[in-house]
Amino acid sequence: MERAIKVERQAGAEVVDSVRLDYEGRFLRRKRLETLSGDDVLVDLPETVSLEDGDALVLESGARVGVLAAQEPLLSVTGENLARLAWHVGNRHTPCRIEADRLLIRADPVLARMLEGLGASVEPVLAAFTPEGGAYGHGRTLGHAHGEDGHSAHEH
Repeated sequence: MERAIKVERQAGAEVVDSVRLDYEGRFLRRKRLETLSGDDVLVDLPETVSLEDGDALVLESGARVGVLAAQEPLLSVTGENLARLAWHVGNRHTPCRIEADRLLIRADPVLARMLEGLGASVEPVLAAFTPEGGAYGHGRTLGHAHGEDGHSAHEH
């Protein structure tokens, strides 16, 4: 089993194989993955990373294994005031993919009811989930710290 030792962002380079991972599966440091062709790869990275569709895992041999975002159950959220709906999703620290005419969030019946109560249309869909990253760079947002000591300055 070959080891993947680093990540190449939006590689665009030729890959020898690929792995298809859902949103949670693309957040890893050390894990055995099975490629689409059935081979095993041991991901052994120095730190936890958030992989994106189009990234590549670089193997010790120099070969690259492409990362594909898997389709998963999501909710398509539409409505007259999409910005207001997005604010309510963000206020709950929920990862969200923002498109021109809809929001995509992970399937969650509690959020669906809340959004419907705000006038949204909520439909289940199956799609790759690639939510907005953090405000300060690549990848997903982690946690909810506000101050230097990591404590929140407000209540929810």
